[in-house]
Amino acid sequence: MSKRIRNILIALAGFILLAFLTYQIPYIKSIVDWRTEKFTIYFKNTINPIGPVPTALPFTPQPVTSTAATTPTSTLVVDLTPSITPTATFAPLPAQASIKSPEFEQQTPNNCGPATLSMMLHIYGWEGNQKDISDLVKPIVGDRNVNPEELRYYVRTQAGWLNMEYRVGGNIEQLKRLIAANYSVMVESVTSLDPNDALGPTDDLWAAHYLLVTGYDDSTQEFTIQDSYHGPDLKISYSKLQEQWHAFNNLYIVIYYFPQSEEEIKSLLGSDWNADTDRQNALDASQAATVTNPDDAFAWFNVGSNLVYFDRYEEAALAYDKARKIGLPLRMFRYQFGPFLAYFHANRNDDLLALTDYARSVTDMSEEAWLWYGFGLYRNGDNEGARKAWLKAGSINPNFYEDQAQKALDLIP
Repeated sequence: MSKRIRNILIALAGFILLAFLTYQIPYIKSIVDWRTEKFTIYFKNTINPIGPVPTALPFTPQPVTSTAATTPTSTLVVDLTPSITPTATFAPLPAQASIKSPEFEQQTPNNCGPATLSMMLHIYGWEGNQKDISDLVKPIVGDRNVNPEELRYYVRTQAGWLNMEYRVGGNIEQLKRLIAANYSVMVESVTSLDPNDALGPTDDLWAAHYLLVTGYDDSTQEFTIQDSYHGPDLKISYSKLQEQWHAFNNLYIVIYYFPQSEEEIKSLLGSDWNADTDRQNALDASQAATVTNPDDAFAWFNVGSNLVYFDRYEEAALAYDKARKIGLPLRMFRYQFGPFLAYFHANRNDDLLALTDYARSVTDMSEEAWLWYGFGLYRNGDNEGARKAWLKAGSINPNFYEDQAQKALDLIP
């Protein structure tokens, strides 16, 4: 072997070793793995493109009697008669208010929830970062969603001087009222993805995104937001935020010192402090929205989700049917799982399997989709398929779903 060839081989070996060692750096590894995964998914979906959300399968409705204590029903008809909830009287708000912006934290892949919560916690003196949160609530980078329950669990177990609550059915005045009282608010809204993040050529680029709202100004009709993807101290109009918020049942999150600030939070939330009342208010609002615009798929979806809260599964399934018929974004079931519960408890197993199968085709790393897909298979008598699905669910989020997966596995003889 000539000296020149030997030097080339040594240089090549050194380059490979350097590349290997560089890959071991956690940040570099996450970026490389993320890019590799994106390329693989895009290639797969180019060959077999993702279609639209499947519409409901034919079924024969059966009369049922709800055991829910909230609103009894004996038919599969969504009641569009709103209940009457007393409206609290609040003091007039200032024309503008703001909270000192926390140090900005750019999210890592699939990490807007932990990154946004991290910024929110910094306001209260917490000294960690998004990795501390994601290591607990989503230890697998490919897990693309963090639920409010998971975020609340982190706050309550890792920041014991604080408490976190989340509610649905929020409105612009409510956000302003909390900010004026010096509470930042985290909301779940819609974002449009960069085309470079497309799952394939048919991707609608629609996705969920957490935002931290830290100020408002009535003169410009704008909120100030901290956006872990796009940057700090950005502006968004009241109307635009309302539009983007609507798809997620107007979910909002507030953190406060516990227990000393709890009475103030109760006062600021009014009737929505009570979770059942909050849901009833949200159900009324979403039902009214379907009357105003019967072609609003998100309004029907919100009706379904609010009915699921009250265990009114058959009615919820019908509301979800309407949303699916009108048309939903392909990533909808990456973030919201009420339809899985509704179709399972309404004994519409074919719809459960069709929807969870679709959800898995869009987002393979979704513990919720795998868990409920397993229940659909189990109900069909496919114990082995159910076992594999539940093991997969546990592997995606072992800190939260391993226990649920194990309880499901215990059903198999």
